[in-house]
Amino acid sequence: MKFENRKISILKAIVQRFIETAEPVGSNIIILHYHLNVSPATVRNDMAELEHEGYIFQPHTSAGRVPTRLGYRKYIEDIADYESARKKAVKALVQIQKEYNLQKTRERVYDAVNLLSRATGNASFATVPDNRRTFYLGMSNILRQPEFINDPIRASQVLEVFENNDNFVNTLHSLDIDDSVKVFIGEENIIPQIQSYSIIVTRYNIESYKGFIGILGPTRMDYPYNIVLLEEIKKMML
Repeated sequence: MKFENRKISILKAIVQRFIETAEPVGSNIIILHYHLNVSPATVRNDMAELEHEGYIFQPHTSAGRVPTRLGYRKYIEDIADYESARKKAVKALVQIQKEYNLQKTRERVYDAVNLLSRATGNASFATVPDNRRTFYLGMSNILRQPEFINDPIRASQVLEVFENNDNFVNTLHSLDIDDSVKVFIGEENIIPQIQSYSIIVTRYNIESYKGFIGILGPTRMDYPYNIVLLEEIKKMML
């Protein structure tokens, strides 16, 4: 490795390492991590030259070196690999955008479940995108229904179903629910604990995320109203 190329490599190593760690960079770190295939003495001599030229300096509390303003300028204008930086930046933005979209989708699902619960006076639920968890609201609505007000055990069975999340989600998947609204009345529900209830459910699609959203209540419910309500809220989620 030519002398000037080697000094450039050492300056690059010092700048990048200091950016990553905020710690002064010693010759031993450069030898250990940057594989320049030269002796420690050679690295120290080159660092001394870089310091003399004003690219790095030695804080009085450390034997390591840190970049100067001139060192950063040299790195920005002549050394930095902008193609690699672009790939790294694009990858980071894609991941951040994905996380942002997922969070916004979850918020829309939470809002939809809240609207369903308030508008129907029943329990409502949805599977949350990307983690197969069930979000539900309105258990107090179930407890106020005449069918269950004197039978808390039946009401608690709903909570048991929602809490047994994996079984509930797997059941939804097994029912071949598509984009239309499906209604399961009483014994049509294959989960024993909720065979005295009805479920109205559909599948939602928000961008690349899919899940289920629905209503659970007594078999004595206003089916046309709840079906249309679910259809309209599904549209609002898009």
